[in-house]
Amino acid sequence: MASKSSHLYYSNLNDCSKIRVVAETVMLNPKVKKVTAAEAYGIALKQPGVSETDIKIYPAFAKKLGLPEGANILNDCHGKIIGRTAKARVFYNRIKEDEKTKVEGDIREAVYQLEQNDLIKAEAIIGLDNDLMLKGTFVTTRSDAMNVFNWLSNFTPFELLEEEYKNSKDLPIQDIIIVAFNDWTCDDPYYCNIGSPQLALVDEQHNVIFNLGMRYFGERKKGTLTLAWTSGMRLGMAACHGGIKEIDFTTCIDDDSKKLGKRSIAFYGLSGTGKSSHTNSADNAGTMPEGFSKVVLHDDAFQIDTKNKVCRVWEPSLFDKTDSRPITHPDWEYCISLMNHALMEVKGKLYPIGLDLRQANGRAILDRDLLGKWVNKCSFPKALAWLMKDTVLPPILKFSDYYLAVAMGAALVTKRNRAENVTEEELKKLVFEPFANPFRVYELWKDVESFHKVISSGAECYCYNSASFWKSSDTDLEDIKLNTSLTLQTAILTDQLEWKKWEVLPGAMIPTKKTIEKILPGYYDKYDPNKRHNPKNYLDLLKSRFKQRRDFLKSSDLVAKPELLNKLLRVLEINSK
Repeated sequence: MASKSSHLYYSNLNDCSKIRVVAETVMLNPKVKKVTAAEAYGIALKQPGVSETDIKIYPAFAKKLGLPEGANILNDCHGKIIGRTAKARVFYNRIKEDEKTKVEGDIREAVYQLEQNDLIKAEAIIGLDNDLMLKGTFVTTRSDAMNVFNWLSNFTPFELLEEEYKNSKDLPIQDIIIVAFNDWTCDDPYYCNIGSPQLALVDEQHNVIFNLGMRYFGERKKGTLTLAWTSGMRLGMAACHGGIKEIDFTTCIDDDSKKLGKRSIAFYGLSGTGKSSHTNSADNAGTMPEGFSKVVLHDDAFQIDTKNKVCRVWEPSLFDKTDSRPITHPDWEYCISLMNHALMEVKGKLYPIGLDLRQANGRAILDRDLLGKWVNKCSFPKALAWLMKDTVLPPILKFSDYYLAVAMGAALVTKRNRAENVTEEELKKLVFEPFANPFRVYELWKDVESFHKVISSGAECYCYNSASFWKSSDTDLEDIKLNTSLTLQTAILTDQLEWKKWEVLPGAMIPTKKTIEKILPGYYDKYDPNKRHNPKNYLDLLKSRFKQRRDFLKSSDLVAKPELLNKLLRVLEINSK
């Protein structure tokens, strides 16, 4: 079968971390009751703070999980903390030996506290393709049953894919273990205390996470995914916090389009950059050729297998913000579970209000059917697209230099906005999140090498500016509409564009006027980089932004790989001649 228990993985059991041993010991305690999704749902129904709405769980999903016919969606409300707490993360393999000894003792004490409660556990399969499946176990208190149900809904209950798992590829990776204890108490200043003591202890080398003092489901989901992504990286695959879809042009009406075959395109971007809009768009604002068909792998998490030239998915569902989904929104049809939603009575029925009325970051678990047709494996990407909010960049760039392509992903940026309480100087600064993945727990240079391998193996690489483009200043800007970006996506997929060098950034290219004007008339009048007003100021800001990119990379662990770092720094130089 796929991943391995400790007994099978470690030829020398002394190589197993003490953290994993503690987790596995509580996991295997016979007093810990294993529950199914239906059982977890039944327990959660009685859980304080959990409300039963009058909206039905998406029927196909409810049936798959063995829930009672007509089961209703549950809403789980938390307290002060309604999002992930990055400051609570302690990376076990990065701390000093004396700190490890302390943390190991504290974890043993936390588990002792945990075991004074009625405990339950659930087993899931992480990954949906037979060549990339990991077993996961989640251990927690009975009072945390709602999170158990959510975890089983977000991933796949073990029994649903047990036969496929037994016949899946054998992987040199440990099973994943997640241990949670919401009621952990600790007054040690070593640990984060924002509203209450919290600890997310991550041991990515041994596939274990402890979530202590953390109620928010996103800690369980992203913790599990963090270990899955890292496992895929350990297997030589690129970890992707992004969306990817595959277009089949062979079903098109015209012969030229049919010749394009099947093509996948992947999008990487931080919140608000258009990742989901690009991935989930039905027809790219009506620009796709007639008769095409589309499948989505996922809009949040996947792995690129360069060796076998495929991409594989981890989850069968979506975990979405619902701030723009009122009662009448059609997405509720696909809903499985809710958290932190306001409830209102409408004509005698209890409805959730997905407008962040109660607080920010209301969330829902939704079935992947929301995306239309989906698959668990798709073709190697024709294109990777970095989505950035950087006003000095034109709407689209293509990279001819592999190292520049990787450097732009490693220094993937967004920009602060005037809604934030920061100085004018701070507004000029970029915010970096390499490859749009805040859940990377290993060295950045490993991702750099992984994505260089993807790009040098045939994937084209592009950069979208999803903000606005300098007109005469960094406040007087040319708007870049989503439909413009979607039209450019179609042009990339269908080879409609020819490219020319962007002289100011060697290794980057912009579309030729002749080819872009055919599909977006007036594009060059608005977005020609050579037509920026106040060109000196524009060039100064461009230099500043790329210097910030270089400085960011120089401050990262890439310093451990000086030859690789120098290649990235060299290509991020602006040509001002």
